[in-house]
Amino acid sequence: MLMPRLPTTFDADQRYPVDLHMHSTASDGALSPTELVTLCFERGLTHMSLTDHDTMDGIEEAGRAAEQAGLCLIPGCELSTRWQGVNIHVVALMPGGLQGAMVEGLIQQREARIQRAAVIAERLEKVGLSNALEKARLHAGSDRPLGRPDFARALVEEGVVPDWASAFKRYLGSGKKGDVKAHWPEISEAVGWIVDSGGVAVIAHPLRHGLTRRKRGLLMDTFQAAGGQAVELVSGQQNPDSTRDLARQLVERELYASMGSDFHFPGSHAAPGSMSLVPRTAAPPIWQHPRLVHLRDAPAGMLAAGEPA
Repeated sequence: MLMPRLPTTFDADQRYPVDLHMHSTASDGALSPTELVTLCFERGLTHMSLTDHDTMDGIEEAGRAAEQAGLCLIPGCELSTRWQGVNIHVVALMPGGLQGAMVEGLIQQREARIQRAAVIAERLEKVGLSNALEKARLHAGSDRPLGRPDFARALVEEGVVPDWASAFKRYLGSGKKGDVKAHWPEISEAVGWIVDSGGVAVIAHPLRHGLTRRKRGLLMDTFQAAGGQAVELVSGQQNPDSTRDLARQLVERELYASMGSDFHFPGSHAAPGSMSLVPRTAAPPIWQHPRLVHLRDAPAGMLAAGEPA
């Protein structure tokens, strides 16, 4: 079954049945890969990517579900990186699947997550969450490496904070005790893994890092120099003026524009395909990238690698 053909340009302010940034139980999402694909189908998406944190363990299951549901799935993941002391996430869209330098890169990321979780647990025990590692593990539901959302759930469950938002505001958000960055690779190294493995590197949610416009531009310049070629122009809900200004920065650098909800669990502010309008812009859609252009009229199921680029 062929998917509806996607447009070659963003020539009007509108939404698209595309979501290229979502999470499942393979990392810190609440839905299994199959459940996530089913929800995407129910919400009218035609093209999606599963981008769990520092792992592609859910891709095979998601691919089977996508074929059955009639959706096109791009294999992917979201890498944690560092840039000038800031934790920057980079989405890896991997049409050829897990291969090349990304294999060793994800092994390195898994070990970094294990070490980081131990440090987070130690810090949270000092603010009242006893046996933090064990309690976070209970919320993970598997032996995958723990992330900050697992600790957030533990903080809420133990009554240290009243809700998820408070957990991040007081203990786990940027610059707080549980925000541990030291174990991540520099952004240029991670981008190299992606590009050398046949993928497309995308800066995730660039408006959420608290950067000035100038610093955001410098981040894009470093990213582009390393081989990165795309940025999430729309990530969840954004101020329209900020989105249009971000689009101008992409056009200035001839970067591709991607989009994603950053969905983690039902009932949150995000849902698959739920995001602000993509503005009219000269920035080319991510599916116009040579490594992804066959996404525009791909069959249902997992996206296979296109022509080398």
